[in-house]
Amino acid sequence: MSVRFAELDWKPTPMGDISLRRRRDPGSGEDVYEVKLGDEYLMSSLFTAGEIALARLGLEGLPEMGLDVAVGGLGLGYTARAVLDDARVRSLIVVDALAEVIGWHERGLVPLGPGLVDDPRCRLVHGDFFAGVGEDGGLDPDDPGRRFHAVLLDIDHSPRQVLHPRHEALYRPDGMRALAGRLRPGGAFALWSNDPPDDSFSAVLADTFAESEAHVVHFDNPLQQGTAANTVYVARKGPAGP
Repeated sequence: MSVRFAELDWKPTPMGDISLRRRRDPGSGEDVYEVKLGDEYLMSSLFTAGEIALARLGLEGLPEMGLDVAVGGLGLGYTARAVLDDARVRSLIVVDALAEVIGWHERGLVPLGPGLVDDPRCRLVHGDFFAGVGEDGGLDPDDPGRRFHAVLLDIDHSPRQVLHPRHEALYRPDGMRALAGRLRPGGAFALWSNDPPDDSFSAVLADTFAESEAHVVHFDNPLQQGTAANTVYVARKGPAGP
């Protein structure tokens, strides 16, 4: 059993100091992994339902085998793991702006890291997801112009609560049109949000994609002795024209 609390890593980054912590949950006795950026909690292994639902809902309705998927944001790896658990997935690229986070997985500091690193379908890429959406190089530095069956995003708290001001442009009409350009015909974009459904952002999706929906994902919150909720937006691109 681990010690009650341990800071496994701490590094200064351009976005602020990032730290990985492990603590023992007094109720269950299980280890809980937490990520902080500055004073903000980014993720906890106590709450992973939304991250897993992001993969499930984003890939739902894509019937073909051999799916190519891109994920923006690695975190503790729960979305990536759920993607790889889908037998239809042929390849996964996970883009994260913080090399430190990728290093946690490569060094085995987080439980899901070894399984992601050892899976031949999965590549962890140090890069700027938001720049990649709009640049000619795209999301895969080894394959300029590559398009995906699904692009899943879990970086900001919500379209209104972003980690950096330059992220805001993605959630506007021009940003969503650029992201749609990274999808294959019939492909899906899915976004995790910590906030309730946002009518303004839903309108942007509806104007950009052939269909879109906001799903509310409920889960137990033992810290508040109740339930909590995340939102997963899913938008689908229209099929190829004749």
